[in-house]
Amino acid sequence: MTICLSTNGVNAHSGDAPPTKLLVATAHGVSTLERSGRGAPWSVTSTALAELHPSSLLIDPASGAIYAGIHDGGLYFSGDDGATWQRRAHGLSIEHVFSLRLLNGPTRAVLAGTEPVSLFKSEDQGQSWTELPAVHQVPNMEKWTFPGPPHIAHTKSVAIDPRDTRRMYLGVEQGGLLKTEDGGASWREIDSYYTPQDMWYRDIHQIALRPSQPDELFMTTGIGFYRSEDAGLTWTHVTGPESRVGYPDQLVFSPLDDSVVYHSGARRDPMTWRQSGRADATVLRSHDAGRTWEPAGRGLPDQMRHNIEAMGVAGYPGGYMLFIGDTGGNVFASEDEAESWTLIAEGLAPISKGGHYRAFQAAA
Repeated sequence: MTICLSTNGVNAHSGDAPPTKLLVATAHGVSTLERSGRGAPWSVTSTALAELHPSSLLIDPASGAIYAGIHDGGLYFSGDDGATWQRRAHGLSIEHVFSLRLLNGPTRAVLAGTEPVSLFKSEDQGQSWTELPAVHQVPNMEKWTFPGPPHIAHTKSVAIDPRDTRRMYLGVEQGGLLKTEDGGASWREIDSYYTPQDMWYRDIHQIALRPSQPDELFMTTGIGFYRSEDAGLTWTHVTGPESRVGYPDQLVFSPLDDSVVYHSGARRDPMTWRQSGRADATVLRSHDAGRTWEPAGRGLPDQMRHNIEAMGVAGYPGGYMLFIGDTGGNVFASEDEAESWTLIAEGLAPISKGGHYRAFQAAA
């Protein structure tokens, strides 16, 4: 089974056996890790698109097609398991692709979220793209921004309701949480989680729907983790900036029991990294659908210097593997539900959302 690990792509996979091939999106291309079978060591076998910085990877399990959304580079397609890539950006009028999702609606499609904020759709494996412009009509768009230059907000996360693919959620960093009930023809903002006293303005990182109960929403933000049991009408702010992971980003569910949830991130925000040169990142685990959290970072470096910016899960009969990638170019894996982690690759280019990795290079 081939799987992907990227900062803003689709990092949940399932197959009939443990994975033997892992495509990792880095600041200098897509690195391929392979192993001969379960329990065998991983090795880096190739790197493609080395002059580009992929932000998101997506595998269509029906066709095996692989998509790579590129920071300031459009989109690339591979039809041969990542061996070769073709640029496919016709109609993609914004070529800074941040996030990718697969839309399993009446027509199979790929969605691409961009910087500046927009959403594009392709129904022909990326050969042509159509913009869904209604996202530009929601209120408060003039307030959307991003702390780092050039201070332009982006479509960080897209979540699709499996019961009705016309219902989608879009996370803007920084700007808001949007919802559509008509496949993107119109959007409205959900702001019931927000208070004017928040440290950051509507800083949405990841929005995820619980697979067995899609009205339960899980959201990581610049000021902690939120959960909603009523499709976003009301929210519980479960963890805040003073929590062990005060700046969470990545989030995945156990394929065996979705009351088991994992999230990862840094102890504090990027301003702190730039001052200290250390993220102190880790992984947390919940056994009660995000209501409470416990440490799950045994085997990771103590006071981890780099930030964890990619996290994935690969399910197979009777088990699953977890993967994380950090801004130092390290990849760790767990085959025991995050009871322990093992370093499976090091020395890759940074696995980083945008330029986050520069905070650690400057302090080296």
